[in-house]
Amino acid sequence: MAKISTRSFFDLLIQIGIIVAFVAALFLGFFFIYLPYTTNHGQTITVPDVSKLSLDEMRNILSDRDLRYEVSDCTFVAGAQPLTVIQQYPRANSKVKEGRKIYVTITKRMAPMVSMPNLVSMIDRSAALMLRSLGLEEGERTYVPDVAKNSVLRQLYNGKEIAPGTPIPKGSRIDLEVGDGLGNTMFEIPNVVGLPLDEAKPAIRGVNLKVGTVISVDDPEKEVGTVVRQRPEARPGERIRVGETMDLWVVGPVEPDQ
Repeated sequence: MAKISTRSFFDLLIQIGIIVAFVAALFLGFFFIYLPYTTNHGQTITVPDVSKLSLDEMRNILSDRDLRYEVSDCTFVAGAQPLTVIQQYPRANSKVKEGRKIYVTITKRMAPMVSMPNLVSMIDRSAALMLRSLGLEEGERTYVPDVAKNSVLRQLYNGKEIAPGTPIPKGSRIDLEVGDGLGNTMFEIPNVVGLPLDEAKPAIRGVNLKVGTVISVDDPEKEVGTVVRQRPEARPGERIRVGETMDLWVVGPVEPDQ
């Protein structure tokens, strides 16, 4: 075995230099040759934009680019197709390594249910904010004669009045009837006695009045569904204010408005 000569201080310095150079070569080779080779240094992939794509479309696109994915969250978005990507991380056009996992947020298949709030008597702007905070949408806003200007008088879902507390899908559209402040106009009370209920209601609403309580009564001489009494009554000289309510007595069982 060859021996290292250390007979002089100069020889010792040479040997130390050789050792330092060897260690430095190992260090540089590890970080600039071995690590880049094993980690695909410099080999990056541009992350595609998978937002608004279906889950199947997103899966195929990422697979073609040797990228993986994981669903990190599911949420409901009104109007969006179910199982559609709405967010991704890393973002589109980011540079990542092969095999990187892309985290995505997708839309739920079914809308969660929320409780219908009580908007009646609220100012229309406050009602709109309340709907938005619960994930509901304001639908058509109809102004009707009433002294309560800009106040919500009725709340409707799918064309029918909906009671507070009723479960409805998130994202549903709620129509509002709002007072226009013109409820001081007086006119003669219309007479709907003798009309079928399904004709009396449109007649009442057509003159900007409201249908109030509908009471079922027995009268074998009258056809079922016929209005036999109203309050206030249509007497000569009697007048009613726009936006007021008219109660009806109807023969036979009466189905309440939905």
